[in-house]
Amino acid sequence: MKHLFLIILLSTTLGFSQSELTHDVYFNTDEYDVPLTEENRILLFISNLDTIAIQKISIYGFTDDRGSNDYNLELSQNRANTIKELFAGYGIDESLITNVNGKGEILLKVLNEEEVHQIRGLNRKVEIIVTPKLPEKKTITQPEEVTDNKTDNSKKTTDDIAKGTIKKGDKITLDKIYFKTSYSYVTSESKKTLEDLAKILVAKKNIYFTIQGHVCCTQMSRDAVDKKTKKRNLSVARAKYIYDYLAKKGVDKKRMKYVGMRRKFPLGGSPELDRRVEILVTYVGKAE
Repeated sequence: MKHLFLIILLSTTLGFSQSELTHDVYFNTDEYDVPLTEENRILLFISNLDTIAIQKISIYGFTDDRGSNDYNLELSQNRANTIKELFAGYGIDESLITNVNGKGEILLKVLNEEEVHQIRGLNRKVEIIVTPKLPEKKTITQPEEVTDNKTDNSKKTTDDIAKGTIKKGDKITLDKIYFKTSYSYVTSESKKTLEDLAKILVAKKNIYFTIQGHVCCTQMSRDAVDKKTKKRNLSVARAKYIYDYLAKKGVDKKRMKYVGMRRKFPLGGSPELDRRVEILVTYVGKAE
């Protein structure tokens, strides 16, 4: 067992030294459910992909040499399908997964009869191959002309909600509401801002809106992992946190929706600023 663990560890470590990133997932005999220890290793592997622009992902399933050919082909395909579903559940875009194939059995190659059990254990696996995108060539672009109608004066704040100077389509960044890194709950210094926001929205019953959650520090448009739930839906969880808070304070749920924006719209500054929530005004009725 010690030798098996060493081989597994080396296969993961060496995979990150190549241009293609590789990871092997190991299964119990005749099963295609992922063992818990293997799922934890997959989560670690996926977390290391956050800073990589992915071109494609290939997933190949295998079995040991026992069982009929048809049985092994079906089992290996089921193992590959399981890993695809797991990747999608952790926020990997399914369009990046271009190959999901069951390859059947791996023939047993034994040098020492005492190693048969270990070798078969290594053959019951799924191989994951992640191909990164090649760096794009940089092109020189001319700076856009700054016009008078593109100023910070158009930025809306919660004061505009209170004053009634808000309209459909306006977006408000909730300043001074910051989230703890990798979690969906706000820091203690954000509580006062949340309380003030709730009071304004309770009073302004004519405003309907969508709460948009954002994350920082992931590659491209991917979401981040919520350390509390281990799910890759942190931007949604942050939006729902605000939604639940406002509902508890008396804001009618019929006026609110929440959505996770992942990392589609980074601000380009401090990572703290990208751990944010914004309010998109979807309807403004007549003031009561």
